[in-house]
Amino acid sequence: MLTLAGLNVPAAHADEPAAVAVTVNARAALATVPATGIGANHAIWDANLGTDATADLLKDAGVKVLRYPGGSYSDIYHWADHTAPGGYVAPGTDFDTFMRGVRRTGAQPMVTANYGTGTAAEAAAWVHQANVVKGYGVKYWEIGNENYGNGRYGSAWEADDHADKSPAEYARNVVAYADAMKAADPSIKIGAVLTTPANWPDGLVAAGDDGTWNKVVLSAAGPKIDFVIVHWYPGALDRAGQIPDMIDLTRRQIAAYAGPGAERIGIAMTEFNTGTSSAGATTQPGALAAADAYATLLANGVFTVDWWNTHNGIGPVTQVAGQTDYGDFGLLSSGACTSGGEVCEPALNTPFAPYFALQMMSRFARPGDRFLRAATDQPKVVAHAVRRPDGDLAMLLLNTSADTSYPVTIGYAGFAPAGAAPTVLTHTNGATSITTATAGSATAQTLPPLSMTTIVVHPSSPQAGLPGTPGQPTVSGVTDRGATISWPAASAGVRPIVKYEIHRQNGIVSEQLGETAGTSFTVANLNPGTRYTVNVIARDGGGGLSPASPPLTFTTGTPASSSCTVRLSDQNDWGSGYVGAIDVTNNGAPIDGWTLNFGWPRSWQSLGSGWGGVWTQDGSQVKVVNEAGHGSLPTGATVSVGFVGNYSGPNVLPTVFTLNGTLCSAA
Repeated sequence: MLTLAGLNVPAAHADEPAAVAVTVNARAALATVPATGIGANHAIWDANLGTDATADLLKDAGVKVLRYPGGSYSDIYHWADHTAPGGYVAPGTDFDTFMRGVRRTGAQPMVTANYGTGTAAEAAAWVHQANVVKGYGVKYWEIGNENYGNGRYGSAWEADDHADKSPAEYARNVVAYADAMKAADPSIKIGAVLTTPANWPDGLVAAGDDGTWNKVVLSAAGPKIDFVIVHWYPGALDRAGQIPDMIDLTRRQIAAYAGPGAERIGIAMTEFNTGTSSAGATTQPGALAAADAYATLLANGVFTVDWWNTHNGIGPVTQVAGQTDYGDFGLLSSGACTSGGEVCEPALNTPFAPYFALQMMSRFARPGDRFLRAATDQPKVVAHAVRRPDGDLAMLLLNTSADTSYPVTIGYAGFAPAGAAPTVLTHTNGATSITTATAGSATAQTLPPLSMTTIVVHPSSPQAGLPGTPGQPTVSGVTDRGATISWPAASAGVRPIVKYEIHRQNGIVSEQLGETAGTSFTVANLNPGTRYTVNVIARDGGGGLSPASPPLTFTTGTPASSSCTVRLSDQNDWGSGYVGAIDVTNNGAPIDGWTLNFGWPRSWQSLGSGWGGVWTQDGSQVKVVNEAGHGSLPTGATVSVGFVGNYSGPNVLPTVFTLNGTLCSAA
């Protein structure tokens, strides 16, 4: 195994891996790291919830949010007498003990009010006790936990005493809870439970409901809530690539259903775990997946990601990457043994590998840093990056290969690194701590197998006197081909600002869309049905550049008018597939023989079957041709076709359709 201390090596032999190209684009800014980003769950059945040893370990990991009272126990827990009928409550786990640990950790609490067997009055009394009587200042309050798991969609694990278990009833109660709880303390933030895109029961519509869980809940309770709650147990170690669409679809649902001012509503992932006890729950592969997911979620604007759980308990015991994996979803060992006593975990509170993923994340991405686009040309190596307010740039590089050390060469866009050797933090397979060294260069490092590496580099020139960051851009007048982008002006540095540049993120590459001396710019020549993320950069009279603005993401539409109109609807969804219906209307001259074309937006989507025409798929492209003898489409006529679409990730529906080569409008 190569180490960071051994970077000056002879020329590579033929069997040594080629250098991996890492690119960091400082012009392509993403979300700002929130103060609440790194979180974890506590549970009232964990007798070590309130110990100083636990709190100190969580503090050392950089945990800033602690959730209570513990998953599904939330819907059977009564705070006033510290009971959970039907469940086990360990000694030393009451709310005051929890809050003492929260304060010792230096975190904020996330409290889940009992929806399943509680009342709005009970929740309001908890707020009063916590914030008025005790002065704890608990800001974030969830209404229930995974309440869609109450049997409404078949499977039932969440307690729910309400006779009506519909999303409409949950939404009505969210409104009642919010009103009662904010009457006790108007400053608190209320969160409502949503389903996670592409995770059961997302997309399902139960009998008697007016839509999916998310549509019904947001439509009724949207004006009363401040954030939404999603949980994610991907069950595999390679799902971080689905996160941008997962979060984007959640935001689209909020915007579509939650009413005016919906942009204020944040997204909290209050339970997350890699969700696989057989492929690295407590070992380094799980830690690498955790770090990748945390970074990707926070870069996409989730304001907290809370690991399940602090202590959890032993599960299936396997060997993974040369280490014993205890199948435990906790950050810290419970010191438990298998039922027969054949295998025991390490001593109580021994950190498992994912603990070091959270610790590495807290050292890599500090509150106030801004995520940047970063990528590599090697699938086994993953890159994330942040820009710090003082101008420093930090990279998190994950080598997921179990047996290969990869040399990497690092290139920068919009940033010039200093020549001094950077600070390097490393965690390797089986290590019991993160090491810190000054090693290599800002452009060359070597990554050991199954390692997490943070590299912190300084800018080559002073940052004082440069323009400030432009404000959050907004968009208006979005069409199929254009949009108007506006932003608050940046503050000038030592020289006046002479212009603003508008840059589009195209993967890791930035494309300048235009520049202006003002604070608004109309972009043309865009592609229909395409998601765009742009940043604005200020340039002063001496060529000095500001940091990139916060990102703006918008999606272009289809032509306002066309010789054809297409309407796609999701008729019936079962969480991994759906029945789609497409209505095609001919607005132009009569057609004798038609062909409809569209493409799947994502690689995890495919055609199952189709009817109403002859369906074929080539790669991501789908073609529907009229059946023999059914190609006539007079002016004003509509033809309907249908299909079964399969998906294994967030289901982003196609929006761009052509009829006989003509781009159609959306109905």
